[in-house]
Amino acid sequence: MKAELRRWYQLLAPFRRLFTEPGADRFIELLTAWVLCPGRRTGTRLWQMIAGADRPRYEAYVAFCREGRWPQRFDLMRVWAHLVVDHLSPRHLQGLRELWLLLDDTLFHKTGRKVVGAGRYRDAVRSGVKTVTAWGLNIVVLAVYVDPLWGGEPWAIPINFRIHRKPEQDNDPKVTLLDLAAAMVREVAEWFPAYRLALMADGAYAALAKRHLPRTVLYSRMRRNAALYREAPPRQPGQRGRPRKKGARLPTPERWASTLPKASWQSAQVTMRGKQHSRLVFAQRVLWYETCPDQLGLMVLVRDPSGHQPDDFFFTTDLTATAVAVLEHYGGRWTIEETFRAVKQQLRGETPQSWARFGPERTVTLAFLTYGLVWLWYLLTQGDHPTVVKQPWYQGKHLPSFIDALATLRTTLWTDRILGETASQAISPKITPEIIRILSEAG
Repeated sequence: MKAELRRWYQLLAPFRRLFTEPGADRFIELLTAWVLCPGRRTGTRLWQMIAGADRPRYEAYVAFCREGRWPQRFDLMRVWAHLVVDHLSPRHLQGLRELWLLLDDTLFHKTGRKVVGAGRYRDAVRSGVKTVTAWGLNIVVLAVYVDPLWGGEPWAIPINFRIHRKPEQDNDPKVTLLDLAAAMVREVAEWFPAYRLALMADGAYAALAKRHLPRTVLYSRMRRNAALYREAPPRQPGQRGRPRKKGARLPTPERWASTLPKASWQSAQVTMRGKQHSRLVFAQRVLWYETCPDQLGLMVLVRDPSGHQPDDFFFTTDLTATAVAVLEHYGGRWTIEETFRAVKQQLRGETPQSWARFGPERTVTLAFLTYGLVWLWYLLTQGDHPTVVKQPWYQGKHLPSFIDALATLRTTLWTDRILGETASQAISPKITPEIIRILSEAG
């Protein structure tokens, strides 16, 4: 237990050099309190989770988040990204010199018109055929794909994120989600110059293919009515006029799939989210001129042989990839949705009531860092035998979830808090294990 406790504070130690000494203490105390706190993570509840009668007043922590001295976002994210990647083995990262990156945006719901950075954005959870909007912070997240040693669901640990803000005035520059995403990928490429980047993103980010991101190949969904073309024919000797940029028009992906002969489909076994699926696939090099006008891409058509799911269409800038590789890469993208769910539901990332100056952005940072730190600590301390909290109604559970990782870390921290050398001995040792169990599993 002592070794697991030391590991937690060892993971937090690299952040100390980024802050002043008092600021580092506040930062580490807030991250630890976020882990221990049940329910809403408001400033008051986090302050109540900080140990010691000599702790600073509540106002000190509020001021620290709102206007205290923090490092530049670039420096903080760089240290965190290296902490994640340097602690992961090639088995976790799908290869020795390749990082699988997952990209998406999410909405943190907020109330109040004076929340800095908030606006009305599309709510992806409630939107379907009809777009539904909500008030909150629109956060673009770039995460690294992690494959745990014990198998099962992979993880997406956020290593870079930014808040998308709408222009406040007409003459303010407009920064799009694509701009923020491209900037974050370039930052990661700068932090890890020896790595090749495989970027998995939803169809809304397919246009990143024309941003010429360094050492990056893109895997994305393709629109079913995308305008596709053959490669531009070579320029003939003596030909007048500008060179052609695209060749003959090709059918749309949907039309192509509906007219493709049965013999052209190939059967394949695809591993997605730790499970095997049977699919029919077809791959073809095409020019998706609207999205990637200056280079060919690989289109992959996918069909469910059972007919339960409609045809799907994918695109990658990696012309050497196989159809199965494209599906497995993109299939891993769903892991980032699990990250959003855990940060919002288990860590209550939307609940801090910090509205002014840097407060909203910094509380978002604390929420995503806490999620990543919990998983990283769990991976480093549990090895090949993870702790799984079994319930009477789910005795067959054998693979851990984020709730298990959070409960295991809470058990370590609460044990030290209650039974440590400096802890009070007023609690009977007979009921201490049960108290720790209840505290560790509290939502």
